[in-house]
Amino acid sequence: MRRLSVTDEALRADRATNWRTVKRTAPYLWPEGHPWVKRRVTVAVALLVLAKIITVLTPVVYGWAVDSLSEAGTVPGGALALGAIGLTLAYGMARVLTVAFQQFRDVVFARVGQRALRLIALETFRHIHALSLRYHITRKTGGLSRIIERGVKGVDFVLRLLVFSLGPLVLELALTAGMLWFLFDAWYLFIVAVTIVAYVWFTFAVTEWRVKIRKEMNEQDTRANQRAIDSLLNYETVKYFSAEDREARRYDVAMAAYAEAAVKTSNSLAYLNLGQGLLINLGLIAVMVLAARGVQAGTLSVGDFVMVNTYMIQITTPLNFLGSMYRDIRQALVDMDEMFNLLEQPAEVTDRPNAQVLQVTAGEIVFDRVEFGYDPERPILRGLNLRVPPGHKVAVVGSSGAGKSTIGRLLFRFYDVTGGAIRIDGQDLRDVTQDSLHASIGVVPQDTVLFNDTIGYNIGYGKDGATQAEIEAAARAARIHDFIQRLPQGYQTQVGERGLKLSGGEKQRVGIARTLLKDPPILILDEATSALDTATEADIQEELRAMGRGRSVIVIAHRLSTIADADRIVVLEEGRVIEEGSHEALLARGGRYAELWSRQSLDEDIAA
Repeated sequence: MRRLSVTDEALRADRATNWRTVKRTAPYLWPEGHPWVKRRVTVAVALLVLAKIITVLTPVVYGWAVDSLSEAGTVPGGALALGAIGLTLAYGMARVLTVAFQQFRDVVFARVGQRALRLIALETFRHIHALSLRYHITRKTGGLSRIIERGVKGVDFVLRLLVFSLGPLVLELALTAGMLWFLFDAWYLFIVAVTIVAYVWFTFAVTEWRVKIRKEMNEQDTRANQRAIDSLLNYETVKYFSAEDREARRYDVAMAAYAEAAVKTSNSLAYLNLGQGLLINLGLIAVMVLAARGVQAGTLSVGDFVMVNTYMIQITTPLNFLGSMYRDIRQALVDMDEMFNLLEQPAEVTDRPNAQVLQVTAGEIVFDRVEFGYDPERPILRGLNLRVPPGHKVAVVGSSGAGKSTIGRLLFRFYDVTGGAIRIDGQDLRDVTQDSLHASIGVVPQDTVLFNDTIGYNIGYGKDGATQAEIEAAARAARIHDFIQRLPQGYQTQVGERGLKLSGGEKQRVGIARTLLKDPPILILDEATSALDTATEADIQEELRAMGRGRSVIVIAHRLSTIADADRIVVLEEGRVIEEGSHEALLARGGRYAELWSRQSLDEDIAA
């Protein structure tokens, strides 16, 4: 048995991928439980077939019209009765009906196509949100958005081509070839068949080569887009380091690579078009020479000659379309494959079968011998034991890399523990639904990121369907209502990309307000004030204290002065608890916490 080469294996894998992509798309055209979709598809296909039948018969009417004008050739009696004018009108009506049926087909199918696009886009969007934080950290947003954009456009393109182009093209070629054989002889069919086979072979071969070039162009396009988005998202950093020229050079390098790939794509298209034109015209010349000889010999009429020419032109048009169609289908399949690969990316954190809704009765949080590491070879938490009694405020401190922020991420279940368990009121987080868990926990992060919308929208994001009165009540509790009222547009003020139009303190207050609106029984404050100045931090600390009353609170702190009032302070080192107790007790012990306190106090005195 012949051993497969790397190229053969790659080709087979590529074909399998393409077939998988087509099968993945097909159910959107014939979905179970939606008879209206099936009816529209059936009617659209019927209109398409009618249009093709009329298209194939049109040259016959045209030939009769020519013969009736020249008073030569054989015209059927029924057609002859119409006369030259009548046959010309019939020819024109046939062309009108062809266009009309095609347009009616598009109208009938439009709702089916748009439904499919909407469902696929929604499925992709939901799936991306279901993927783990680990996945989103490793991927670039610009690249993801391009994959989705190209994939959805590819689905639209393939749906239309599969239903209205590829099948109809085969039908039209078969009907045309059959008419040439029926009306003339086998030599016409032979020439047309050879032309079509040569054209298809050449088109497919060159297009496979062009797809590789197009893939490279797509990669360079994605890379350039990623660099542009990354640079614009870091606008302030670019300004801080006077790096505009540096960023422009990086972007230009990416665009130069894209331009080079685009030139190769354009040149290969010219080669493809030249070869296609040569093959089509050679076939046209051969058939027309054969028909001209028939006219000279008296076996064919002038109308027959015109009919043959019309049929060849009709074949030429769909064949030219076949070239671009196959090329575009291959590219669309590549784009769709990227999107479907994204859809098949497994979610790292999922609900177990029959997962229960979390019931928070008291708010006790227990980390029971928790093991975790972002990388299996580099553990972060090593048998962590931590308990937050109901309604208590527990602060977690330690040096960088000790695992403080990891505690918050595990409690919110961005990741699953690799050992041990985390429980809320005795319920293992892995046994409850993620929706109910997320609804029970409020997070105020170090850097509050806002949507590019109004202040009112960002505060109201804490509760779906929040009323204006509820939004304003939350803003008052977060002590930002008066500030908003002084703005020219009040709660309708736009905050800009990621909230850049607001100061750090204002953004934090918006973040606090929307968490207050959520009203969760459990609260995580993840270094919520470490990025603020001292005066702003003091103001917001008061709001955070008020916010934590009656809730179980975990404070992940860098500045120890902000957690001196905590019910208990836990000191982490290398993923383990090495000290815990009240602020006064830990200072009196003279251990690691006392050392951190002394160091920060000294730094603050020097800074002052």
